[in-house]
Amino acid sequence: MKLRQFVFITTLLAAAWIAGSGPRPTGPAPAETEPTNAEPVGTIEVVDLNGLPDVAFGDTEEELARRGVLRPEVDTCGPLLTGHERASPIFIDDRLVLIWAGEPMATPEGVTIGTPLPEARARYPKAKRLEAPQGTYRFDGLLARRGDRAYLFLHDGRQVQKVIAGYAHWARRLFDEGHGPC
Repeated sequence: MKLRQFVFITTLLAAAWIAGSGPRPTGPAPAETEPTNAEPVGTIEVVDLNGLPDVAFGDTEEELARRGVLRPEVDTCGPLLTGHERASPIFIDDRLVLIWAGEPMATPEGVTIGTPLPEARARYPKAKRLEAPQGTYRFDGLLARRGDRAYLFLHDGRQVQKVIAGYAHWARRLFDEGHGPC
């Protein structure tokens, strides 16, 4: 395995771990109350094919750090974006190429983690269906491409489980080579 492939796979694993990390509630929420981890209406952050409001695909790690948007964290697998705690950046050759969008982030078309698969397909009718290799524990995907950018929706056949935005080449490569926890 070449060093570049190793670094790429390690970065993907780190991003997957970050996207899936965080405290998990223990036990069900009482039926009469709203869950404690519910976000107030209007706080859904949008990730589009350019990135986030102050973070663009192609930005360098150095540039984002200089602007105070990127901060290293010792207890995570990689750097975090200040003000975008639900987003996990993936850098290749010092450039931002992908963002794993955690809950409650959504695309401009409203697709987020938990969106029913038929709804995601309706909102992105030209999305290419991607099948995970047989015998793996990987999700199938939908790749909604526009020019050199794309959304990759990983799903379990019923609903979207992961939302990834960025350069189409890197999104497809992430799907083809797999992902997993840090």
